[in-house]
Amino acid sequence: MIFEQHYLDCLSQASYVIGDESSKRAVVVDPRRDVAPYLETAREHDLTIELVIETHFHADFLSGHLELAEATGAVIAYGSRADTEFESRKLAHGERVELGEIVLEIRHTPGHTPESISVVVFEHADDDVPYAVLTGDTLFIGDVGRPDLLSSKGVTSEELASHLYDSLHEELLTLPNETRVYPAHGAGSACGKNLSTDTWSTIGDERETNYALAPMSKDDFIAAVTEGQTAPPAYFAFDATLNRELRPILDERAVPAALTIDETIRHQRRGAVVLDTRDPVEFARGHLIGSVNIGMAGRYAEFAGGVIQPGAPIVLVAEPGLELEAKNRLGRIGFDNVVGHLADPLRAFHDNPAEVVTSSRVDVAGLTSAIAEVDGLQLVDVRQPGETEAGVIDGAILVPLTRLNERLATLDASKPTIVYCAGGFRSSIAASRMAAEGFADVSDLLGGYDAWATAKPAPATG
Repeated sequence: MIFEQHYLDCLSQASYVIGDESSKRAVVVDPRRDVAPYLETAREHDLTIELVIETHFHADFLSGHLELAEATGAVIAYGSRADTEFESRKLAHGERVELGEIVLEIRHTPGHTPESISVVVFEHADDDVPYAVLTGDTLFIGDVGRPDLLSSKGVTSEELASHLYDSLHEELLTLPNETRVYPAHGAGSACGKNLSTDTWSTIGDERETNYALAPMSKDDFIAAVTEGQTAPPAYFAFDATLNRELRPILDERAVPAALTIDETIRHQRRGAVVLDTRDPVEFARGHLIGSVNIGMAGRYAEFAGGVIQPGAPIVLVAEPGLELEAKNRLGRIGFDNVVGHLADPLRAFHDNPAEVVTSSRVDVAGLTSAIAEVDGLQLVDVRQPGETEAGVIDGAILVPLTRLNERLATLDASKPTIVYCAGGFRSSIAASRMAAEGFADVSDLLGGYDAWATAKPAPATG
């Protein structure tokens, strides 16, 4: 058996290639949208990718099922409760898919979503102990899938949590302790709240260490898994819908068109977002007026999905040579409307100083002075709810970055504003988004709450 996990750190997303060496037939499970790595694996091992299995309609990324089907002719498959605009195979509960010696058994495991499935992998059809189970977003390492993402669709989190409890206890925990667990996400994903940095485990280890699998009643389980969830990025509903639909194929080799600064500004005036993907320090030194800073070193696409409206035209500002990566990473969440990139940004900024501004960033001493001296100061904390439980700066308004777009109207753009996060990366994103929206006086806190708590523990309140 050829079994490969492809892990994408920037989205904490795992996908899988399973190939039978005897038959050379292969399956890809939960592929990301830029599918070149799976095609490379197939070439390396002389495999034919025949089937693409999606464990559910993903909300946090746009899956690559259509791209893989076009590239290989593979059939796309979901659990039988999934309805798609494109042609897809419906996998029944208990159905076995034979690749040769390797057999995949489908188990319906609703809870994270109604159509969720898990895929049990047998190296040989008559093995008593399965090699692994691919659990999608049903069971993570140290956690289980959040059941609250479909509340806007008329399905309550309590209903889905009840189904999740049954799926875990009747379908997954009935597997042998030795069976490996391979989930669709790891630490950092907003699809759960307590995910481990480990990317695989075993049923036995999860039975002993996963808080959600501890002995408890269904009611206690529902309470445990529905409380304390982070605010999901605003683009989740967009991606969950798009994953059901026919939509354009990503060309991951197409570099965005090079634009002059005049062309960039014209696009901006027509409503395009100028997305500056450089490091916050470089952005602060000088950037195009009205641009939004989301550095590529972090959870770039996820953060973009929190501060840019789906479908908005985007002009990229990137370090030379990174334009294609910047575009493709946006494509992973379906933000495809990249109209081009600013050619040679530093030269463009140098030659057009009237179009360039610097960012205001304050240190802890500067924030302390502002709190004492600036009338009407608006302090905005863009961390997640779980982070703010440990303390906030007195008087701060809590607006998670992942929900900033929808909450901007609740803030006063006329007030002097200072934004902070944990360490200073997300606050640069938020401050630049606010400045682009017309906040006249906005700064972000260098070092974030961590620096404040270290230097000024007294003002922090729990």
